[in-house]
Amino acid sequence: MRRTVSLWLLVGLVGYCLLPWYMLEDGNFWNFRWIATLNTGETAPALLQTFLLGKSWLAAPFLAFAAIGVGLLGLKSPIKQARFVAIAALAGLLLTALQGLIIVRHGPRFFADFLTFGQMAEGQVGFGAGAMVTLLALLFILTTGIAAMGKGRGDAFVVGLIGLIIALVSVFVFYPVFHILVQAFLTRDGALDLGAFLPRFFSSDIWGLGCLVGDSCGPAINSVILATMTGAGTTLLGLSFALIFTRTQFKAKPLLRVLTVIPIITPPFVIGLALILLFGRTGAATALFADLFDIPKTRWIYGFGGIYLAQMLSFTPIAFLVLIGVVEGVSPSMEEASQTLDANRWQTFRYVSLPLMRPGLANAFLLGFIESLADFGNPLVLGGNFSVLSTDIYFAIIGAVADPGKAAVLAIALLTLTLGAFLIQRRWVGTKSYATVTGKADSGQHAALNPLLKTVCYATALPWAAFTAVVYSMIVFGSFVKLWGYNNSFTLDHYIRAFGIKWTDHGIRWSGVAWDSYFTTLQIASLAAPLTAIVGLATAYLLVRQNFTGKSWFEFSTMLSFAIPGTVIGVSYIMAFNFPPIELTGTGVILIIVFVFRNMPVGVRGGIAAMSQLDKSLDEASITCGANSFTTARRVIMPLLGPAIVAALTYSFVRAITSVSAVIFLVSARHNMATSFIVGRVENGEFGIAIAYSAVLIVTMLFAITVMQLIVGQRKLRRTNRVADAT
Repeated sequence: MRRTVSLWLLVGLVGYCLLPWYMLEDGNFWNFRWIATLNTGETAPALLQTFLLGKSWLAAPFLAFAAIGVGLLGLKSPIKQARFVAIAALAGLLLTALQGLIIVRHGPRFFADFLTFGQMAEGQVGFGAGAMVTLLALLFILTTGIAAMGKGRGDAFVVGLIGLIIALVSVFVFYPVFHILVQAFLTRDGALDLGAFLPRFFSSDIWGLGCLVGDSCGPAINSVILATMTGAGTTLLGLSFALIFTRTQFKAKPLLRVLTVIPIITPPFVIGLALILLFGRTGAATALFADLFDIPKTRWIYGFGGIYLAQMLSFTPIAFLVLIGVVEGVSPSMEEASQTLDANRWQTFRYVSLPLMRPGLANAFLLGFIESLADFGNPLVLGGNFSVLSTDIYFAIIGAVADPGKAAVLAIALLTLTLGAFLIQRRWVGTKSYATVTGKADSGQHAALNPLLKTVCYATALPWAAFTAVVYSMIVFGSFVKLWGYNNSFTLDHYIRAFGIKWTDHGIRWSGVAWDSYFTTLQIASLAAPLTAIVGLATAYLLVRQNFTGKSWFEFSTMLSFAIPGTVIGVSYIMAFNFPPIELTGTGVILIIVFVFRNMPVGVRGGIAAMSQLDKSLDEASITCGANSFTTARRVIMPLLGPAIVAALTYSFVRAITSVSAVIFLVSARHNMATSFIVGRVENGEFGIAIAYSAVLIVTMLFAITVMQLIVGQRKLRRTNRVADAT
């Protein structure tokens, strides 16, 4: 412990004594211009701020470091030393966080009558690089001390990882969400009224069951019905695609792979627009069916049917990405043993393979359910009179009469539904072992599907893939016509205006109007994707491989940002990070953070599903051979998580590019995102540019996904992944 604590103590002192404590006004830390003005109020480290500039409240970390040094040198008992170090680090963390929360730009916002003296009255700006390094060092000193006390089996890496994830989730999930949920307990004039919450929460306007008697149900009931059907439908379709890929000799697998992934790399409203132009009252398919079969033209696409169809298109790829790794992970030797015992192929699938896929099926359903609950774009475009929680929250925030209290109540209702789905999923999976990947050699072949099951998979997956191809061919077609649906003459004007390039005497000039947002989007998505995968898979490792107090609630907390509509997340980030201690509004950092913690649940659920199949004997064998937990995770577990890594990278990258609801409030003139640019063009009636931009994004993301697949590679669980030919 002494060596690790000493290292982090040195890191903390560097942050406290040498780096700017406060954020720089120009926001550019990496140009290092602040070194020339290190003794001024803006760029001075905390040491100078405390002892020369009169900001004595910044002394807490210094006192904590001094106490930690005394504990290391003065205490001989390892247990007493660890306890003392942990207490000192915890005190430094809490006091530093509290002073940042209390003292903002205009001075103390709490206890102002007692704290307005000296420099406090002038206030302070948000934390900078020095504060972040100092707090990080105190956090890891705390976790190292806790590990030295015997917690977490004394593994400093595991305890440190738990502490880091808890800190990140607390700061970037709970802290901003708290700012908006507290509005549910406030009246319109800002007064606290706890008694007003329950009547508003259980109102028939939210939970009404009028649809049972021919009327309309409340948005919560509508959301549950829609989410349940979407979760079930996407899971079954995802399983069909996964079985075709892993258990058949289907010839067009590369084409099918593209069609299964392409819906998640499309801005949400583009799918809705394509469906409207296909199945709207004057849509191409509607007109065709009316001419051929004399079917009346209706507006059925606006409502439950249209939203359900769009969500099935949008979220089936998520289920597929989760399930393909799970289906691959089922041990062929178990299937061969079943057939050796005279079971036929259906019995083998029903009683051996399918039960081992249960974690993947449960996680795929949970993701589909939560995605449907939180979906904003499809209900907004296709909802009609069918109200759901996500759109009602949006209109409560941006409506003619803004009602943040109502939005907060609806958000709590949405969280209640998510928690219920999470608990049901946990109960269905149970505590059984699903490990099929062990350290033993396994060179068998997967059992082929029985004819009836293969026919069912083909009959469901292939028509859906063909329908997906039709929808996306309409999108591509729309980018090459002057005005989709009215003037279908061929043109390249939309692409030239958006992505034009001119050659000048000074070199290439990116003259297209979309280039700035395109480059910004790629940069932010490229930074957010690996961070999302790292945080998500690290969290999954803790949940599957470690036991600690409160693990179930910790697991649910990782789903919190995923369950809340992006609109609410965007507003909550503005409310939380627009003032000290963390000021991020208007920067590119806030966009990266919102993507990381909005999308990390996919990495978590995919990692849990994949790691549930890895026998713990692999970890034990590695540790027995002298490796520590970090080496085991890096050298043994990570190479076996190829599908989960690809799923996390793919999903986080494309969601960072296609997300609109969470970022529409967070973009700025310097950091404009592609979806925000496209929404602006749609609002101005420039559909051609919007569709052309979407087509370019689709091609870009397909290329990026292919590159990520090649970099990560394919997981090798056995000598061959070929399916045994049916005889």
